Amino acid sequence: MFSLCRSVCGLALLLGSFSALSQIPLRVCADPDDLPFSNASHAGFDNRIAEVLGRDMHRPVVFIWARERRGFLRERFNKGACDVLMGVPEGMKHVHTTIPYYRSSYVFVTRRSDHLHLIHFDDPTIGRQRIGLQILEEDFSPPSLPLIHSGHTAQLVGFDSFGTGGEDIVRAVADRRVGFSVVWGPLAGYYAAKQRVPLALSVVQPSVDPSGIPFAFAMTIAVHSNDAPLAEELNAAIRRNKGKIRAILEIFHVPLIARDGGNL
Repeated sequence: MFSLCRSVCGLALLLGSFSALSQIPLRVCADPDDLPFSNASHAGFDNRIAEVLGRDMHRPVVFIWARERRGFLRERFNKGACDVLMGVPEGMKHVHTTIPYYRSSYVFVTRRSDHLHLIHFDDPTIGRQRIGLQILEEDFSPPSLPLIHSGHTAQLVGFDSFGTGGEDIVRAVADRRVGFSVVWGPLAGYYAAKQRVPLALSVVQPSVDPSGIPFAFAMTIAVHSNDAPLAEELNAAIRRNKGKIRAILEIFHVPLIARDGGNL
C-alpha cells in the first residue's frame, strides 16, 4: 500500500512539474510593424509559426515588440529581452541557431506582360531600365553589387524595406515606376499577390555570386549562445510541424527553394 501511494504521489509530482514547465512563456522578439514577417496584430507568418511551435512545446508565446534594426542583437536580444528571434540566417554569429524552418532567395519581380524572364544580373534584356532595390539601414541590399559590376549603377532606385513602406518596391513594378525590382523573396511574394497587375517572380541565379555574395538563405530561429537545450526543443518542434509551417508559408506566398538553391 505504501509502495502504491509513493508511486502515485511521485507521478503527481512529475505531472505537476511538467505543468509548471509548460506555463513558462516562450518570449519571442518580433517587430510590431514588419509584414509579412510580424506585426503587433500577430498577422505575420513568423507570428503564426512561433505560435505553432509554442503550442507544440506546451509553452505560451509572448511577443516582445522591438524594432529589428542595427544594434538590435547587442542592445535587446543579447541582454535577455527575449528567448528567441525568428528569421535569422543559418550560421549567424554570436547566437545559437536552430535547423532551418524555410529557405528562400532574392527574386526578380517583373510584370508578366513584359515577358522578361530574368534570372541573371548580366542579362542583356535589363538594358537601361530603372531597377528597384531594397535599402537595408543605409545601404542597398546585396544584389546591388553584381548590378553595379554589370554597369547598372545609374539605374538603381532605393526603397525602404521595413514597415508600411515595405510594399512600395513591389508596387513600383506594377505601376511602371521601375522596370523591375530585386526583392527578398518573402516580401516579394506577399506583396506581389496583392497587386492588381499580374507580376512574375524568378529566383536569382546562381544562389551565390562568383564574388561570394549569397542571394539565397536558410532561415532559422536564434536562441542565446548558452541555450543549446532550447534550440534542441525548437528543432524537435520544427521537425514535428513541417507540414503546418509549409502551409503557413504558402498562404503568405513565400518563394521556397531547395537546399541547393533551386526551386521546390
